[in-house]
Amino acid sequence: MVGRVLTNNQIVEPIKDGVRTIGYRLLEAELTAGETEQLIAACDAKIAEYIERRGGVIWQHRTNANGYIPGSVRYEVLKRARFRCELCGASAEKIALHVDHIVPRNKGGLDELSNFQALCITCNTNKRDTDDTDFRNMAEQYAERQSGCLFCEIPTDRIIAENELCYAIRDGFPVTDLHTLVVPKRHVADYFDLYQPERNAIDQLLKEQRAKILSGDHTVSGFNVGINSGESAGQTIFHCHIHLIPRRDGDVKEPRGGVRGVIPGKQSY
Repeated sequence: MVGRVLTNNQIVEPIKDGVRTIGYRLLEAELTAGETEQLIAACDAKIAEYIERRGGVIWQHRTNANGYIPGSVRYEVLKRARFRCELCGASAEKIALHVDHIVPRNKGGLDELSNFQALCITCNTNKRDTDDTDFRNMAEQYAERQSGCLFCEIPTDRIIAENELCYAIRDGFPVTDLHTLVVPKRHVADYFDLYQPERNAIDQLLKEQRAKILSGDHTVSGFNVGINSGESAGQTIFHCHIHLIPRRDGDVKEPRGGVRGVIPGKQSY
């Protein structure tokens, strides 16, 4: 909440790792090492003062349950989840995982293995103890692959960048030089069937690839970003992929209208 408040007041901006916020940086401020140490010390002093004043009650919103969860149960839940958050898919290597009830105890939930799920600290804190949504199949869905699918079985040496949920490759039949595809790892045919975390991951990778292309080729002056959704729209590989097509001044006689050119005669207007 502190980070959100400071962000809303334009004091800091979030530092992202994929879709997760891993820290914050001050806006319009260049601090010396000494100033940074002073700021950290001041924050630590205020936090210590707050903890002393409020006591253990400040941590109650983060408790996994109103009682003890045996280590053997916790292990089975994490193993079943393949040590990933069952909502956002985050790995236990990158963020702490909680084992929590699906149906909360205060709503009659039982301490049974079938009523536990693994959520990262961010998802679990936001979930609160009033929600009983079952996310246990979510992580398995992120791992869906289809045998024989070109993009599910892409050779690793073609991948130029990736994050947890998607990867980037150069198009095998490029429209222009450095034509790039961003592809979700999960086998899903249509862009409109993507989960929001996948859209976030794709957007991040598109921005990163755009920046790299611009820094490496100063002749690039624009981009077309396109998705073929459905056979009638020209989709030939039914695993969603997003085209990032660099454009250069003079690469066509008349660029006006851009993607409107998918219908001959309708590009210029």
